[in-house]
Amino acid sequence: MAKSPQIAVDTNIYITDNYGDDWQSETTSIGSSIYHGLMENGRRYQTLSNKEYLIPSDDQAFESYEAGHLLAMVLDSERENPFFRAPVGKNPKHILDIGTGKGDWAIDVADMFPSATVRGVDLFPPPVAWMPPNCILEVDNVLEEWTWRDPSDLIHMRVMIGSFDPEGWDHVYTSAFKNLRPGGWIEQLEADPTIECDDNSLPADSILRSWGETMSGCGARAGRSLDTLDTMRGAMEKAGFVDFQEKTYLWPIGPWARDKKLKEAGVVNYHHWISGMEGWCMWLLTHFGAPHPWSKDEVTVYLAKVRSEIKNPRYHLYQKARRVWARKPFPGELTPDMTPIKEEA
Repeated sequence: MAKSPQIAVDTNIYITDNYGDDWQSETTSIGSSIYHGLMENGRRYQTLSNKEYLIPSDDQAFESYEAGHLLAMVLDSERENPFFRAPVGKNPKHILDIGTGKGDWAIDVADMFPSATVRGVDLFPPPVAWMPPNCILEVDNVLEEWTWRDPSDLIHMRVMIGSFDPEGWDHVYTSAFKNLRPGGWIEQLEADPTIECDDNSLPADSILRSWGETMSGCGARAGRSLDTLDTMRGAMEKAGFVDFQEKTYLWPIGPWARDKKLKEAGVVNYHHWISGMEGWCMWLLTHFGAPHPWSKDEVTVYLAKVRSEIKNPRYHLYQKARRVWARKPFPGELTPDMTPIKEEA
């Protein structure tokens, strides 16, 4: 992976890349192929990675990311730190946010820990007008070699389902393990794409009942399984992490819940779905739909039906989510396969 560029965010997006003392003051404009992206079916996708990415990188997608960030904050709002649960202490030095999207999480965490350097990384430049001085948002590809010099206290990921194939996930978890300090933590929050309903308020023939199966089938055909909620812990354990902890969530969709916090979360998640669902399914259905790839018009008609049913206030809908956090062992401590951790050079 090339040296990670730091983005100076203004009306003209620039990157600074250090190639020695003679170049430290030079800035270059991000190439149009990266900043403008690839347009397909009216949505903009990243072009940095040579592998196609199923989620767009455009204003509508960033709106969905923002709603997803707020949703996670609402559901942990009773905590002093609603951003993560890994016990990194009050003075972490280096925090890495993979798949930072619009950068909301990285910016908020940088505000909470002003003495830490918080680095957010994604494949597309985030549309950010201001950042704390200790927050760095970078355009980079985590499927390549990681070259950050400072070991992290925490590596964070959120809502990354479908981002990588199994080999890519192994690379990310293995790289995270190598790039954490001994005793450092990895934390990931994921949601299940399946829409659930426990009280039969959703009709048996509702199109929402098949949404999860439809998306999961596309993901499987694309080689991008959408079951990360169930597989992330095992993949982290395979990479060598220990001391696993989990928290499960029910994310309501719509304001039907009686509990005040869940009602607020349901409103936010409703907007998360309304702004995000086209981006979640357009690439999958037009490339890997069954029994053949769908046309854009077919996806549009399908989404109109899904959107109409999600708007029905009588349907008590939710999705499952899970947060997993785990620790890199200290030197001499045994990994899950009983292999002692060696002292790092």
